[in-house]
Amino acid sequence: MLNVALPKGRLGEKVYDMFEKAGFECPSIKENNRKLIFENEEVGVRYFWVKPSDVAIYVERGAADIGVAGKDILLEYEPEIYELLDLDLGKCRMAVAAKSDFRDNPQKTLRVATKFTNIAQQYYLSKGRDIDIIHLNGSIEIAPILDLSDVIVDIVETGTTLKENNLEVFETIVPISARLIANKSSYKFKSEQINKIKDEISSLLEA
Repeated sequence: MLNVALPKGRLGEKVYDMFEKAGFECPSIKENNRKLIFENEEVGVRYFWVKPSDVAIYVERGAADIGVAGKDILLEYEPEIYELLDLDLGKCRMAVAAKSDFRDNPQKTLRVATKFTNIAQQYYLSKGRDIDIIHLNGSIEIAPILDLSDVIVDIVETGTTLKENNLEVFETIVPISARLIANKSSYKFKSEQINKIKDEISSLLEA
């Protein structure tokens, strides 16, 4: 059995549809119930739903052979996994945003509010900018409005939330999308199965 960790929610449903089209269907996953694990012995797959930010942990630790995680998670936590394929789903970007009248003063330490502390640190390190990271878990847009921070580093999809809070994007750090990832030792021992899924999905994307 190939264990596949899917991110719960809309993205996970789109990902499952891809797997299904690629020939790795599991009809029970579409039943209306609260089960978290579903398997189809005929095609040799076992799917389970997990919180999107936990997929990489399941894969890295070997509880899942493969899974689908956002590039933001992979950059933030740097798990020991193989990144196999960009699924072209869940597209957005990691960006720096601030109040529209913000002007950076390089003489002062820049206060950065974010939940992506590693990504923010690496980004500003590459620019040689001195920063003070303020780690927040939610409603990051409020930070510059209440003068808790100068800028925020966050995921931007449409930019609507930013506009509604009088903020705007100043810089794009990196584009984000969902990636197919694999456990390193699973990739050694189950490479045939994993590559078959990867190749089938790859063909679907090209089509």
